[in-house]
Amino acid sequence: MAKTLWHGRFEGGPTEALQALNDSLPFDRRMYREDIAGSQAHVSMLASVGLLSEAERDAIAIALDRVRAEMDDGTFVFVPSDEDIHTAVERRTTELEPAGAKLHTGRSRNDQVATDLRLWTKAELRGVAALVLRFQRTLLAQADAHPDAYLPGYTHLQQAMPVMLAHHLLAHGWALSRDVDRIIETVRRADVSPLGAGALAGSSLPLDPDHTAAALGFAARFENSLDAVSDRDFVADSLYSLAMLGIHLSRMGEELILWASQEFGFIGLDDGFSTGSSMMPQKKNPDIAELARGKAGRLVGHLAGLLTTLKGLPLTYNKDLQEDKEPLFDAVDTVRLTLLALGGMVSTLTFHTDTMAAGADSPYSVATDLAEYLVRSGMPFRAAHAVVGELVRRALSGEASLPDLVAGHDGLGPDAVALFEPGRSARGRTTPGSGGAAPVAVQRDRFAARLDTDELRLGG
Repeated sequence: MAKTLWHGRFEGGPTEALQALNDSLPFDRRMYREDIAGSQAHVSMLASVGLLSEAERDAIAIALDRVRAEMDDGTFVFVPSDEDIHTAVERRTTELEPAGAKLHTGRSRNDQVATDLRLWTKAELRGVAALVLRFQRTLLAQADAHPDAYLPGYTHLQQAMPVMLAHHLLAHGWALSRDVDRIIETVRRADVSPLGAGALAGSSLPLDPDHTAAALGFAARFENSLDAVSDRDFVADSLYSLAMLGIHLSRMGEELILWASQEFGFIGLDDGFSTGSSMMPQKKNPDIAELARGKAGRLVGHLAGLLTTLKGLPLTYNKDLQEDKEPLFDAVDTVRLTLLALGGMVSTLTFHTDTMAAGADSPYSVATDLAEYLVRSGMPFRAAHAVVGELVRRALSGEASLPDLVAGHDGLGPDAVALFEPGRSARGRTTPGSGGAAPVAVQRDRFAARLDTDELRLGG
């Protein structure tokens, strides 16, 4: 019978049902690099405080390097007693070097797994943030490629006021900047080493947690051993950041679905980033955008599931915490794939700018401009709103076209009719951050600078 790490307390081994439920190796094996890095730092610390000789330190380090090489090239052989990646690494290290039996000195799987997961989370979230920045640059490139294009803006999914296409694209870009902010903050909060907290109360051995924290590149070590092994706030923070990112991608996907429809006709899809129908030969479907929309529910579910798991746990470690990894791993994988696919879709879009302009140049889209024209002449906005509203009502009733009614109005007249010129309303917004041509040009430069700054924040 294979021995567990806790076999000494028990006369027999675990049942198959227990082992199947308890073992986490099928999913936590992806943290093998982090586990080996943590072990290397721990071995170095043990030698520095006199709990290992230099010869033992070097021999164990060589064995750990070999274990990593075997896992890298796929030659590592797992055995039934490997209930998690920590067990597998320690078991193989000890096979290669008998001094490996000292590897677990002063360490518990409780602080070990918390350390591994923090290392993994820091690296993976930085990778996600880099993909977000890449996608933001795709949005910026499309905005730059269509500097004169404009389209209707919408509220309640009803045509509202025209805006420049670049303004609309950068609106999604700024939302993604908040996602980058959240991810960077999540990485900062995760940047604390739990190694040295032991099972829950530290150790009577002369351990040096500051040594391992520095060796692993953490900004700090834990302050309270109970909190160190039980804290999964950083996982919840990660899932929230990824869920919000997924929601922003979902909103973008929804718009692309609408824009690709015949009813809107604002964009054309590249063949490589769309699918067809098994029955209807004419179809070209925005599956990537639909999946981006659908994956958001999965990401929100992961967050809700973890929070529910955490809400009733007493200090310190409980096996429930094993449920932290699968949602986090899946959330990272899901967001990565969605960013790559949606980025490819957006980069290859064809924008039907004439169709966009035709919708934006509806005479009714000028209604707010007409009200502001009256405001500039001294009329209170509420009165101006009522005047233009009445003209709109009369036009919709068939009395005359809105431009003709404006031309004949005493407070408006021929000068106001110029507001109906194609594109004038879209380009005419002048306030900072608005959708007109001039402020969008300023916004474009500020957005590009923000991307450069965020790349520096991520370390290049």
